[in-house]
Amino acid sequence: MVDADQTFVIVGGGLAGAKAAETLRSEGFTGRVILISDERDRPYERPPLSKGYLLGKEERDSVFVHEPAWYAQHDVELHLGQTVDALDRAAKTVRFGDDGTLVHYDKLLLATGAEPRRLDIPGTDLAGVHHLRRIAHAERLKGVLGALGRDNGHLVIAGAGWIGLEVAAAARQYGAEVTVVDPAPTPLHHVLGPELGALFADLHREHGVRFHFGVRLTEIVGQDGMVLAARTDDGEEHPAHDVLAAIGAAPRTALAEGAGLEIADRAHGGGIVVDERLRTADPDIYAAGDVASFPLALFDTRLRVEHWANALNGGPAAARAMLGGDLTYDRVPYFFSDQYDLGMEYSGWAPPGSYDQVVIRGDAGKREFIAFWVKEGRVLAGMNVNVWDVTDPIQQLIRSRARVDTERLADPHVPLSVLA
Repeated sequence: MVDADQTFVIVGGGLAGAKAAETLRSEGFTGRVILISDERDRPYERPPLSKGYLLGKEERDSVFVHEPAWYAQHDVELHLGQTVDALDRAAKTVRFGDDGTLVHYDKLLLATGAEPRRLDIPGTDLAGVHHLRRIAHAERLKGVLGALGRDNGHLVIAGAGWIGLEVAAAARQYGAEVTVVDPAPTPLHHVLGPELGALFADLHREHGVRFHFGVRLTEIVGQDGMVLAARTDDGEEHPAHDVLAAIGAAPRTALAEGAGLEIADRAHGGGIVVDERLRTADPDIYAAGDVASFPLALFDTRLRVEHWANALNGGPAAARAMLGGDLTYDRVPYFFSDQYDLGMEYSGWAPPGSYDQVVIRGDAGKREFIAFWVKEGRVLAGMNVNVWDVTDPIQQLIRSRARVDTERLADPHVPLSVLA
């Protein structure tokens, strides 16, 4: 039973937390809503940080979830630049790390997100070593890429995942020289597999990016605090003026761990274990966004999803569950990327080893196609590349679990809707 005297606390000022607060108010909750963020900027969206904002195509103000006045207008108590260092489940309080203030909650949402994984090698304390997660990182990196472009400088990127490739594309458009290092055999290997990973390698090579696969960085060499080169475990030394560590993100689970909440194992991506309502084992604590590990019956697994759509949809779902709504959070994972003149959307989940064939519909040579990851005739995932308005039928195919004729699946003249 929810009443006007209750206090709902949200720890985490990203998209999931902000959309949860918005949903609480739009669903009619009239109690206190307290949103606590360790960032000094009000909640913002992260995709522009490696895309439009990094390229200078989007203004800074465009990344924020709400206008500055929205929080006061909707009676959301916004605490910026505040860390929460302790959660007492018995007392139902969270504690501010700077002054020890205790805040009571009736319901608590943990939307603490993730943080960049760090390179554990010599030289990471040099001024030219970067990460990209927060708006301050993007602001700094935008200036760095501009300078590298003007001076014909070199950027080495550790990691050929989405962040690494999007920054590589931005850096080349600024005019910087770019080398990408990754231990896998292709870019995005653990997401797309070798078949489609090779397509992204070709795309970037056409734009002048150099790849070095099957190796890891072992040292960043510098002098007087500045980066000079990056060494890999095959003995090579790559010229570098700056280095970006883009080797993934780790869920920020310390608060939950300290309170004795269950954390998923690394094989399932870590994260705070929640049920289909995004509720932890404590019935008054929920988790959403990058930090939540939720069951997805469609794939008979537990997932932690770091992408924008999960925060956009997970925050509101958690808010409705906190209000007592009877729901199941089972959205098909979705993400998108823009690199040079290639735009793509991916729906589903098909890590290497989970599928037995990749079916291409369209012209992969022209990079206008849809790829389907299929197992025993069932579509596990689909990626549309420079083909638009097909996300809904792709997701319908995935949800249907129907066996499809792969020849018809590959035929652009057969509507996707009839295959489901």
